Amino acid sequence: MALVGKGNNMVKLLIIADDFTGALDTGVQFAAGGAETRVVTNTDYDFDSVDENVQVLVLDAETRHLSRDEAYRVVFHITKKAFESGIPFIYKKTDSALRGNIGSELKAVLDAASRTSLHFLPAFPKMNRITRNGIHYIDGVPVHESVFGKDPFEPVADSYIPEILKGDVPVTVVRNMKDWKRAPGIMVYDASTDQELMEFGKFLMKKGELTVMAGCAGFAGVLPSLLGLEGEMPRQVALGEKFLVACGSVNPITVRQLDYAQRQGFTRIRMAPHQKFDTGYYRTPEGEKTLKDWKELCSRSNRAIIDTNDLPGRSDTFDYACRQGITMEELRVRISSTLGYVVRELIGEEPDSTLLITGGDCLTGFMAHIGRDEIAPVCEMAPGTVLSEIDIGNRTFAVITKSGGFGGETLMVDLAEKITGCKEDKRLEKKEENKYVNTVYA
Repeated sequence: MALVGKGNNMVKLLIIADDFTGALDTGVQFAAGGAETRVVTNTDYDFDSVDENVQVLVLDAETRHLSRDEAYRVVFHITKKAFESGIPFIYKKTDSALRGNIGSELKAVLDAASRTSLHFLPAFPKMNRITRNGIHYIDGVPVHESVFGKDPFEPVADSYIPEILKGDVPVTVVRNMKDWKRAPGIMVYDASTDQELMEFGKFLMKKGELTVMAGCAGFAGVLPSLLGLEGEMPRQVALGEKFLVACGSVNPITVRQLDYAQRQGFTRIRMAPHQKFDTGYYRTPEGEKTLKDWKELCSRSNRAIIDTNDLPGRSDTFDYACRQGITMEELRVRISSTLGYVVRELIGEEPDSTLLITGGDCLTGFMAHIGRDEIAPVCEMAPGTVLSEIDIGNRTFAVITKSGGFGGETLMVDLAEKITGCKEDKRLEKKEENKYVNTVYA
């Protein structure tokens, strides 16, 4: 028998994401249409205490890098609590490149909600991510053959979704509505256009099948109209005239975006290995001077990048980590935390900054250092690129976020033009237009 909630909550939809940028690029699908939307990071969040105006609550469960069993427990706990609080619809947000513990997390939603079937629509056509015959494609190639098959932390080993999910729960591939028949377990839907997603959504809504569902920002984009989650258009957000990009992603797509931005005049600061692993470094005389120099560089430029990637063809960070006995998991966590600390220090000196953070782990590290667990998505500035607001102290900052794999090569420059209203950083002297800061590695 399915759980029956109390029904005393204004929240109509709970979205459970496995990382922060994914939580935002899905939540913004509702915020952009006027639905009051909040993104939170507390997995023990009290659903009964949420602001009465909030219609869509997005919870970043941070399960992407957990073990399968741990991810199951976290998602099960959240789902069960949500239904008991009276939230009628649950959306398990999955990575659009199929990274993470997808099978165990979908099973957790099924088990916690006491349902027999869960509908999974993984396509994101706007980002060239489609599903055909149960195989997931990115930019026309099977996902395991794309850059996501080479992800250093979460490589995708297969493109056939039933194979990815096998062992967790029975899987059925649905190619069209004509042959639809409810099946136990996970029902995976083919789709290559937004129209197909909408048609499946309407079909499932009529059958009362949308209580528990899963997908990425693609299917989430059709839900506002289906679930009646729309309202007044979002307010205008004041953007600071300076643009600071913080990169914690190693995705080649983001790296190309940064390289292009640098060629177009962005000041680029690359952190050396010993500067990435410990915030304590910035309390040493050398670290204090380094941070002071970076602040000065950022103050002189309207467009700056703080980057954790090594120079092309180099593996200095990995080599340094090996010498220090730092595991890959520690490397990921420590770099994200340290970059979050550095970003906090840099924007503290620049109250008129607009911040862009790429990579969910980096965003999590930043939020931890500013002591915040809630952020409000407003709109998309480009597909998969989300503008949000966050309160820091007595100020409200505009923060742009994106996953590492989203966007074309010119994205950073295009965003800078929207923010600063010009094509070049006029504050840079000619000799510094392609300023490249590379700290000598110790």
